[in-house]
Amino acid sequence: MSYVAEGYNSFETKKSPSGIVKYLPDPKSVIALIQSGKLKEHILLVQGGTTTFLAPALSMGAIGVITMSGAPESHLGILSREFQMPCVMTAYLTESDSRYVTGGNNEAHFAAMIKALDGKKVQLHCEGRETGRVALLS
Repeated sequence: MSYVAEGYNSFETKKSPSGIVKYLPDPKSVIALIQSGKLKEHILLVQGGTTTFLAPALSMGAIGVITMSGAPESHLGILSREFQMPCVMTAYLTESDSRYVTGGNNEAHFAAMIKALDGKKVQLHCEGRETGRVALLS
């Protein structure tokens, strides 16, 4: 299996949810997804591990999360473990040299991640101790 992205694994799990990646840039987009009734069809893509506005989606049954920054010790890392929801953090595209840089200008990195993943069907693989992976499905 080839992986389009990988990052830190929030916790080890044999769960490997699949769904369409949905980029959620703000609280309004989270509410809209919840109200659509299609939350469980999506793997959620957010900018950071401190994205607290994602909490309602987690409590309502989100199946998986990909963050573009943040560590397993961050807000979303902790919540993903509490909800037992697979979470790949500080993800990067495997075919790119672009990586998130703490304190740096990461706009181009975020834009590339969103372009590559948003709207694509993926499966999360979080059985590894440290590395979580994102497989592109056809």
